Amino acid sequence: MIVSRKMKISIIIPVKPGGAVAALEALRKLEPGSPDHEIIIAEGKRPSRQRNQAAATAAGDLLYFLDDDAAAAPDSLKRLAAAFADEKVVAVGGPSVTPPGDSMFQRSVARALSSSLGGGAIRNRYRRHGSLRDTDDSELILCNLAFRKEVYISYGGLDERLYPNEENELIDRLLASGARLLHDPDMFVTRSQRPTLKAFIRQMLTYGRGRAEQSLLSRSFSLKPLIPVLFAIYIVSLALLPLWWWYLLPAYVYYSMVAFYVLAAAEEGIGVALRLPMIYTLLHFCYGAGFITGLLSPRYKTAPGSQEDVYLRQVKRFSSDW
Repeated sequence: MIVSRKMKISIIIPVKPGGAVAALEALRKLEPGSPDHEIIIAEGKRPSRQRNQAAATAAGDLLYFLDDDAAAAPDSLKRLAAAFADEKVVAVGGPSVTPPGDSMFQRSVARALSSSLGGGAIRNRYRRHGSLRDTDDSELILCNLAFRKEVYISYGGLDERLYPNEENELIDRLLASGARLLHDPDMFVTRSQRPTLKAFIRQMLTYGRGRAEQSLLSRSFSLKPLIPVLFAIYIVSLALLPLWWWYLLPAYVYYSMVAFYVLAAAEEGIGVALRLPMIYTLLHFCYGAGFITGLLSPRYKTAPGSQEDVYLRQVKRFSSDW
């Protein structure tokens, strides 16, 4: 069924208290004729709670979630409205791509995440590939994701016990109901990767832990996260066990694959390519270690309730200049 009326969009951006909102600069450059929209900044310390409270007060038909540093493409709102014209569609998202002017380290991380070896099933979150298509949580990322408000509210929004992976848990519930979700590679945001090695390690540990906590809450486990888990266990075992030649075979196979992706990345510069062996190793090891940590010590069992204050401010209202 096609919706004929014009839809209004509520853009919701969570940010730390007093934090800068770089995403606003790109929103000022939206194409003329973009759908009418409001912008709500949600300040707080728990992003899931911030998004839920902003969604509850939003007046739009669609809820478009951006991160505070995500620069939306000029035609993003037009593409959203077109995709949601089909009433069966409940969520639409696009990729988060790394700016070409970022550092070699950041571009190395982006190259790894957008590859089959590094990103695997989620690589399309980090690259523009293909055309508008039906999808699942593997291609959708919360820094650039929109929901139909009535559906979002009726499903209770994001599970505030989770961060990250809160969108994956909600998407799983939507898919179980037969809902239709779309990935639009041209509805992209530009967003930098973590700038330092320490920040990247922390990010991968957090991603792995979030996936484990999501799996425990939903009681749904996939075999895919077990690959980095086994990799992490294997790497640790190399330091503890005798280095039998046959036991080193998996390492030879793994780094042969890494070498292939390093050669393929040479087109982006030798500096990017030479960083990839370290990036791939840390990506898989830290994600696996984080997953194990999440299984053994899920944060939602010990963390206090999400009672922190959330401060909402509307920086743009419908049909108004800003």
